[in-house]
Amino acid sequence: MKFFRLDLLTLLISLFILNGCKRQDGIGLGVNDQNQISGNLIVDSNLIVNTVAEDTAATSGLSKTPLANFVDPVFGTTQSFVAVGINPPGNTAYSVPAGTLSIDSAVLVLRYADGFYGDSLASRYKISVYQLQNKIESKTYYTNNHWDPDLSQLLGTKNFTARTHDSLTIARIRTDTVDTIQRVPPQLRVPFSKSFIYSHLFNAPGSDLSSVANFQNSFKGLYLKLDRAQASDAGGIIQLNMSSSHIDVFYKVVNGTTTDTASVSLPVFNRAAEVVHTYPGTITTALQASQNNPGVSQNTIYLQGVAGLRAKVSFPGLDKLADSAIVINRAEVVITPKPGSTVPYAALPKLTMYKLDIAGQRTLIQDANSRDNRSQLSYFGGGYNRTTKQYHFLVTAFVQDLISKKAVDYGTYIAPVDTTLVNTTTGIDVGPTVLTAARSVLVGSDQTSPYSIRLNIIYTRIHK
Repeated sequence: MKFFRLDLLTLLISLFILNGCKRQDGIGLGVNDQNQISGNLIVDSNLIVNTVAEDTAATSGLSKTPLANFVDPVFGTTQSFVAVGINPPGNTAYSVPAGTLSIDSAVLVLRYADGFYGDSLASRYKISVYQLQNKIESKTYYTNNHWDPDLSQLLGTKNFTARTHDSLTIARIRTDTVDTIQRVPPQLRVPFSKSFIYSHLFNAPGSDLSSVANFQNSFKGLYLKLDRAQASDAGGIIQLNMSSSHIDVFYKVVNGTTTDTASVSLPVFNRAAEVVHTYPGTITTALQASQNNPGVSQNTIYLQGVAGLRAKVSFPGLDKLADSAIVINRAEVVITPKPGSTVPYAALPKLTMYKLDIAGQRTLIQDANSRDNRSQLSYFGGGYNRTTKQYHFLVTAFVQDLISKKAVDYGTYIAPVDTTLVNTTTGIDVGPTVLTAARSVLVGSDQTSPYSIRLNIIYTRIHK
């Protein structure tokens, strides 16, 4: 019974405070000096928000690698070219089997990963595979790294429809026994040059096969390019699981009077993507305006995955509260996509919000770095609510520190983030990413729209 009374008392106090909430249209207007305990709601719709380019993002060694050729009616064209390093079988020095070898087939197996974005129904695609002119190394590569393929020799090509969630049935070659069939995860299987494999594996100089490094110097790596089968196709952005991708080689071995079939796999050891965004005039103009007039807010904001676009936001209205003795009970940023902009391509399923420190490095804002027992991921927000068609960020501690001058706004940003990649400590990631491919067109500071970006604050005035 004791706990019941405490809960009831808490409920009554909460109702009393919320009943005193007032909605006001401007920061710092109409603060009630007659009541020492009152919840006041103010709505700041005068935020400054602008579209800016995303920083370059690391693309090597990731769980997903984008291969893209996508024409968006709003965002223009996104292309992503993939460079793949290949190791010898077993990731070690390779010994060619005894006997006379002939290759029946070679297949580049590219495993799909979650995250396809674009037209998966009507568009058909063509993938082309070439050898790299320079080998890919075991280091970090970024979206602006350029790769030069040897276009004189096409090593593999295939026309296909993206079926990123459909498993396949293939033949399984087994040595010294009967072959079988097996069901495999969703994947793209590209016929690969048998002569190239034969010359670089079965007929290669012994020195090329004596170590992994020597094999890589000879093989160099592969360059993957995606085309739309027809210019009228929208295309798409395909996420690949390159860590599980490989080249399968199926061959015959004649040794004396014995003939057998066998297979060998050449695994991927590193991969990277070069991403190129080509924007239409509307977005190019918005990017130029944000550079030339950063203090002028934009009515339409563009956010784009695959290290494309983000938004810079500032809160000039908070200056009106800087000298007030107030306590922020709750503050949240509310963002809404423009009506009709989520068809035919869905809005980003999740956004992140972060700030820059004095050194210009990305860091979590105070509310995202909470030390309490709540799950920061759900508490902080950022997910797209399909019912309300809004994104919400809880920024109570951040706003309180800005008002009390405990923090300086060196730059605050809202950006796309992958739903599966999170900071292991807080559950919130702030880095530029190629792991999500979606985009959102948001209502900015358009005062003629009921969906303009806003900051809702509930506060209590403390009298000294």
